[in-house]
Amino acid sequence: MPKIKSIAQYKGNTAQIEFEDAQPLFISFDTVSKYELAAGMDIPPSAAEQIKKTDLVRKARERALYLLDMRDHSYSELVKKLRKNYDEDICFEVADELAQKGLLNDRRYARSLARQLFEVKLLGSYIVRQKMREKGLPKGVIEQAVAEYEEGAEERAAELIRRKYLQKYDPADRADREKLIAALARKGYSYTQIKAAIELVSE
Repeated sequence: MPKIKSIAQYKGNTAQIEFEDAQPLFISFDTVSKYELAAGMDIPPSAAEQIKKTDLVRKARERALYLLDMRDHSYSELVKKLRKNYDEDICFEVADELAQKGLLNDRRYARSLARQLFEVKLLGSYIVRQKMREKGLPKGVIEQAVAEYEEGAEERAAELIRRKYLQKYDPADRADREKLIAALARKGYSYTQIKAAIELVSE
């Protein structure tokens, strides 16, 4: 059973714990305080492992909060990013905790992302679904968010033509029209929606 020989500052908020018959342990002073660690204490191996895990969970939580402060994430996307530095069980523990606190919410994120992709970027539903899948959102959550934008696709495509393509392509010119159709298809619109959008612009 290792005994703590000393606790000293290593870097910043990180403490270096020296043991009499074991390798030093580097954890935060927050964890030191949580477990009330002090020189002279005997630490059973099982307790030492729990202390290490607690500190790793704390670090993973701080990383997750930093990522969420930068921008919203899906549950799956956040876990994937955390797994670059932490074990899977720790990543899921942190993600579950943040989800329970409401800081991580797939439905809220899906609605926000759908609004940006449909209303700001004026993309079609095919590409929107693809981008939302790339963010790790579940199919049911995606479909619920996309359903709010089922109507108005032709108007959004027409607005996209006016903003981005009207100066490049003349819909009355057959070659230009084909290029315009291809460009809008790459933005996720169906042929029916594209045809209706071109007619709206032509009017």
